[in-house]
Amino acid sequence: MLSVNLITVGKLKENYLREACGEYSKRLGPFCKLNITEYPESRLPDQPSQNDIKNALAAEGKNMLPMLSVKGCYNIAMCIEGKQLSSEKLAEKIEKISVEGKSIINIIIGSSFGISDDIKNMCHMRLSMSEMTFPHQLARVMILEQLYRSFQILNGGKYHK
Repeated sequence: MLSVNLITVGKLKENYLREACGEYSKRLGPFCKLNITEYPESRLPDQPSQNDIKNALAAEGKNMLPMLSVKGCYNIAMCIEGKQLSSEKLAEKIEKISVEGKSIINIIIGSSFGISDDIKNMCHMRLSMSEMTFPHQLARVMILEQLYRSFQILNGGKYHK
């Protein structure tokens, strides 16, 4: 069974977001082994400099390195400059990753300042959900929903219409 690691920076603060993630995590159970790993967000001053942000992203990225270096994994960075895919194309990509012999998909959601360039460079793909801006914590719910939709597409389920 394919393993999907959702690697995030920061904790979900709102109960309704935790409930939504819990629901999609439960729905994904028959399709993949889902693991959500939360790393702490670096503390920054109210008006951080570019150097402050760069150092914070580097520190956050160091925590992720062991998971991203596992043999047989495919790393995806969620970032604004990433490629946008339809739900169908995402499903095709997941199937292709699996057929190519990768047993783990790591999906990285950084902090509100993003993901360090070092981590992005370790990724096989950069993915964007939209050109629109969404609350940072909502990204986790959105990617879990799209993963569930992708597995439904691949298995001929009725969820995707």
